[in-house]
Amino acid sequence: MANYWIAQLDEAPGQPCPCGTARRAFRIPENRSASVHLVDIQADARTHYHRTLTEVYVVLDGEGWIELDGEEVAVRPLTAILIRPGCRHRARGRLKVLNFVLPPFDPADEWFD
Repeated sequence: MANYWIAQLDEAPGQPCPCGTARRAFRIPENRSASVHLVDIQADARTHYHRTLTEVYVVLDGEGWIELDGEEVAVRPLTAILIRPGCRHRARGRLKVLNFVLPPFDPADEWFD
């Protein structure tokens, strides 16, 4: 087995998520390190949090806001945000975001108030 994986995010199937649509890579049982998602944010994403996952958002395109524990922060291309477990978050605006998730994304760790 190779010591690396390669993914073509623009060819990954889009999946609905609280933020809009995510194209996910590296969500395979033998990977325990991280996953990466290309996310098209809806105009108004749903507030959620994770109990164990850490996320890093990097805005690729668009301008808008990210709400972090009730505080709104303006974002634009190349803004990077580290979101720790327990932080309630959502994005607002038409954004394309590269999302790194550590450990790999687990849909069972998506929580809503």
